[in-house]
Formats: sequence, C-alpha cells, structure tokens
Amino acid sequence: MKVLVADDDPGSLLVAKAAVDRSGHECLTARDGDEAWAMFQEHQPDVVVTDWMMPGRDGPALCRAIRERPADLYTYIVLLTSQGSRDDVLAGLQAGADDYVTKPLDPFVLHTRLLVAKRVTTLHADLAHYRKILTQQARTDPLTGLNNRLKLTEDLTQLHVRSRRYEEQYCIAMCDVDNFKSYNDIYGHQAGDQALQAVGAALATTARNTDGVYRYGGEEFLLIFPNQSPHGAKDMLERALHAIRALNITHSGDPTGHLTLSAGISAFTPGHHLDADTVLGEADAALYTAKATGRNRVALAQ
Repeated sequence: MKVLVADDDPGSLLVAKAAVDRSGHECLTARDGDEAWAMFQEHQPDVVVTDWMMPGRDGPALCRAIRERPADLYTYIVLLTSQGSRDDVLAGLQAGADDYVTKPLDPFVLHTRLLVAKRVTTLHADLAHYRKILTQQARTDPLTGLNNRLKLTEDLTQLHVRSRRYEEQYCIAMCDVDNFKSYNDIYGHQAGDQALQAVGAALATTARNTDGVYRYGGEEFLLIFPNQSPHGAKDMLERALHAIRALNITHSGDPTGHLTLSAGISAFTPGHHLDADTVLGEADAALYTAKATGRNRVALAQ
C-alpha cells in the first residue's frame, strides 16, 4: 500500500515512517496539514495516518477534505491524537477517520492498524471493480454486446442538453432488419441471433468513434451522430447498408435473397427546439417511410 503520514513533530514522524517501512509499505511524509492535502491529491495514497494538531489543516479538517473529494477507491484514515477523551475520539471519527491511535505512537499498534487498513482497502477495491462490471452489464445488450436502451436514454439526454446549450446539431438513425420475422421462421431463432450479432457488428464497425450504436429492441438498432448533418448521417447509413449486404446472409424470404436493413434518419438542428423524444419519433416515422417504399434503403425525415 501507499501510506501518507502527516505530523508536525519530527520525532513522531520518524517513528511512524519507520513503522510503515517495516510493515512493507511505501511511505510518504508531510510536515503539516496543507502539505499533506497537496500530497494526497498528487499521490492518492491508500492510507493516511495524520496527527490531530498540525499547522494549516488539522487532522479532522484533513479527514473532511478527503471524504468530500469524489473518488472511486477508498482511503483508510488513522488519526493520531494525544487527546484521548471520548468526545475528541468521536469528533475525529465523525470527521471521517476510520480509527485512532493515541500518542506517543507505539509502532506495533500502528502495524496492526495497517493490517486492518489493507483488508478494508482491498475490500473496497473489489467492490468498486464489481460495481463497475455490473454498471457495464446493466447498460449492455447481452446478445450483440452493443449499448442497450438504458444507455441510449442516458446518452441521448446528455447529447440533447449539450446540443441545445451550444447550438449544435445531431442526428438519430432508427434501423430495422428487413423481413426478420420470416428469417426466424425459415432458419430458426439461433440463426436469427447470429444474424443480429453480425448486423450489430457491421453497424459498430461503420460508425465513427464518436457515434453511439445501440440495440433498440428485437431486430431494431439505433444510432446517434453528434455534430452530424442529415446528409452526412445518410452517407454513413448507406455505407452501413452496403456492409450488411456484403455479409451475404442468405434470406429466401426477402426479395433480394439476402438479409438487408432499412433506416430512417431525423435531425436536431439549432433554432428548432424539439425535445429528444420528438426527434426519436421522427426517426421512427422516417424508418416507416423506408419500409413502405421498398425496404433496403435510407429515408430522411421531412
């Protein structure tokens, strides 16, 4: 672990550093609260061992500053104090300390606190890791690996707010695999799942890094294009439709003999204060137009 020790007393600082070193941890030292806060922000230590009374920020103030700072990982804080009253101990814990040690410092006692700190910080690191995985899973379509509708709602809301604020345009494309029900009827649902995976991969490969690609539901996909004109979005969708045709997925129930895709595009433009749901609805209407005029094509919303 990386341990930051803060104490304005040189003797106590030397004892604490020696105890940390003997415990096999990396030790950083600070001689007052302000230096400790600066070093904490720079090095992000796993553990902070801080004296209560110091120039600049005192120990409780340093605890509060650490706890108020957003962080993915947890910092374990041990407060060193010669003030052993119950009220002082309670005040230190309420400020954010995890434990306290009374001075003069006993190296063995500090060693035991570091063992506890190691367990606690490891547990928090594991929890943060699993929380990140669960967050990703909650926003990922399990079949295609694309973003799902929950992630779409979050991304589209942020994009719409930003685009209105900075008067930028964006486009939405609603896509649907043509005659997919008959594909499932003819070839089976397992083949249908494989076809959806192939279509999703083709869309993701064709899109820019700044674009968003989502599985909207069933055989529907949705793409969002920040800072893109309708004609620019249409050119990209034409390339995507070509990539899907190039997959050569046989579909005897489609007039072309292969699996194809239709798409409808709508746009949000500065000065036209539509909400995101309206833009989404216009893309859906444009998709209906593409379907009604022969499928395997891209239509722009009027």
